[in-house]
Amino acid sequence: MSTSIKKGDNVVVIAGKEKGKTGKVTEVSSKNNRVLVDGVNIVTKHQKARKQDEKSQIIKKNAPIEASNVMVVCPSCGKATRIAHSEVDGKKVRTCKKCKASLDKEFAKAVKKETKKTVKTAETTEKKSSEKTATQKSKKTATAKTEA
Repeated sequence: MSTSIKKGDNVVVIAGKEKGKTGKVTEVSSKNNRVLVDGVNIVTKHQKARKQDEKSQIIKKNAPIEASNVMVVCPSCGKATRIAHSEVDGKKVRTCKKCKASLDKEFAKAVKKETKKTVKTAETTEKKSSEKTATQKSKKTATAKTEA
């Protein structure tokens, strides 16, 4: 199973004992469906001295966490979001489900332009439809006044 989470993404933990913590993904293992997040799921390892000049020590390191327990944080809106896929210039790009911004840095500008175009077209169609309904209402009131 391939994950939509990539190295360098900011994620928030949504389940488990580390719930609510955020961090940057340092490693992704799609084979095991696990991610290594900086500052999350820290485990301690007791290391015994192997040679006479070495010291025994306690080492703290990050352990992998299940990829389904993390959610990507959108860099533009700052919220935890699911990942949508859209096509830009013939390439599959990860986008935010909430604000439609690109999660892939190299395609951020292209996706921003596309969303502006779709928003503008949606706004113009809304304005046209609202103008039509307003003119229809004014015609109805005018005919009602003449009949009365």
